[in-house]
Amino acid sequence: MLRRVLYIDLTTGESWFEQRDGLFEEWLGGTGVATQLLLEECPPGADPLSPQAPIIFSIGPLSAMYPVMTKTVAQFKSPLTGELGESYAGGRLAMAMRFAGHESIVIRGRAQRPSYISIRDDEVKIRDATSVWGINAMRTGVILRDREKGVGRRSIIRIGPAGENLIPYAGVVVDTYRHFGRLGLGAAFGSKNLKALVISGTEDVAVPESRRYREVYNRIYNMVVQTDAMDKYHDIGTPININVLNQLKGLPTRNFQSTSFSEAENISGETLADHYLIRRVSCAHCPIGCIHIGMLKTAFTEHHEFEVRKVSYDFELIYSLGSNLGVKTPEGLLELIESCERWGLDAISAGVVLGWATEAYERDLITPQETLGVPLQWNNVKGYIKALENIVKRPNDFYSALARGVDYPSQKYGGQDFAMSLGGNEVAGYHTGPASIVGQTVGVRHSHLDNAGYSIDQKAAKKQLAPSAMVDQIIKEDDSRGVFNSLVGCLFARGVYNEENIVDALASVGINKTREELDVLGRRIFQEKYRFKVREGFDLARQRVPRRFYETVSTLGMVDPETVEEMLRLYRQRRGW
Repeated sequence: MLRRVLYIDLTTGESWFEQRDGLFEEWLGGTGVATQLLLEECPPGADPLSPQAPIIFSIGPLSAMYPVMTKTVAQFKSPLTGELGESYAGGRLAMAMRFAGHESIVIRGRAQRPSYISIRDDEVKIRDATSVWGINAMRTGVILRDREKGVGRRSIIRIGPAGENLIPYAGVVVDTYRHFGRLGLGAAFGSKNLKALVISGTEDVAVPESRRYREVYNRIYNMVVQTDAMDKYHDIGTPININVLNQLKGLPTRNFQSTSFSEAENISGETLADHYLIRRVSCAHCPIGCIHIGMLKTAFTEHHEFEVRKVSYDFELIYSLGSNLGVKTPEGLLELIESCERWGLDAISAGVVLGWATEAYERDLITPQETLGVPLQWNNVKGYIKALENIVKRPNDFYSALARGVDYPSQKYGGQDFAMSLGGNEVAGYHTGPASIVGQTVGVRHSHLDNAGYSIDQKAAKKQLAPSAMVDQIIKEDDSRGVFNSLVGCLFARGVYNEENIVDALASVGINKTREELDVLGRRIFQEKYRFKVREGFDLARQRVPRRFYETVSTLGMVDPETVEEMLRLYRQRRGW
């Protein structure tokens, strides 16, 4: 493995490689390496939208070499929270980086005009993007595919108008159906006048122990395809959780005013699969096919003439733009998802912002004059689609406030008690109990995927867990995911890549680590991320938990604020803070 970093300076137009063997030997790859590069490259206190704030992409030692090792991690300073920005995406990007020979890419500076980066193996060019600036992310991908013709394994990642307009929760579209969604990477791209990155690779990858590699590969592949470890992700996909959480009273509905939705079956994974699913797509080197594509059929004349759009959907999108907004129909749900795709907005943040705005509108905290006549009402899909457009275009102070994430407008107009964010990041689709709340609060990126607190709550629903035991499990997951995200694997495959398989897979590519060494590495990676967070102003002791979490029944019943406070205290204590 080359273990090198590609540096690109958009200000000067220069690019170069640096051999960083020691960096990769100590921090493995993926998020471990990206965290160190972020600490190196980002000056303390830098404006997230300044030329000084870098964008970093990193893959791991198993990327494109083992099944379901499909992710790339992006790290940056978040325009939304002002501290650690970290997001993961599948698609073809990890494969393209591997076969182009780049385990990490650091992007510095700011281009003078709209640009995109073209990488073909060792060749790096910064090209003019003026002709695609202002064009939605989906169309941009089509144009660049035609423009950047070539051989090899190729990936195209790009932003839409939301990123160009520096919306702090703008995302980056990856190969049409995947995204760097959370924490505002799209705005970081826009701040650099960077519309897209196209990368293709034609190099080969050598395996030091081919016999051992084949043995371990076959073992893991068979676990993926011949057991039920990942079967649900192919069949219904993550939307299978809609009906499950609805029955468990854990599905956030109408801005967390309820945790069960009477129309959940209409937008469930089963209904979508039975009536709207037209194909499944896999990330490169994944045999599962968990990406579910729905058909949105809309008439454009009265004479039975239709437009058919392909829209990818998953659980979080169905929650944020479905039950959370009281949307009752699959067509309405898919229209809202497609609107977020077109503008390039993170769908979770967009749905949570609209949920707060709808309730604030109901309570007369905001007026029709401020919404420019747009009726923000539950299940009003047309109103929400117009509101999303206004958030991106910011025609007045109200929509400019919504464009900054849910915390800012709730401070300006009121309604902080039902502004559903934790750590400054709009919350995911779970109200399962205290572990979900604490997990998102303490997580390095304030995501449900930092430590799966919602899963700990669900375990507690079957067998009672004391708050202390919940904290221990959160800490264990925080640390272990530091290693897994340095590989960089899809979290759906966590059950396949147990400690034994990880150790054996690493050894087959020439990296010898013991379980104990990996445990220590996971803790160190977590601590390094918190070092960046604290350096940039994050204080766990000062985090706000919206009162709504304590007013609505969860899977574990009503959540007691004292329980959450005690768990946060225990967490800080056990971390030695």
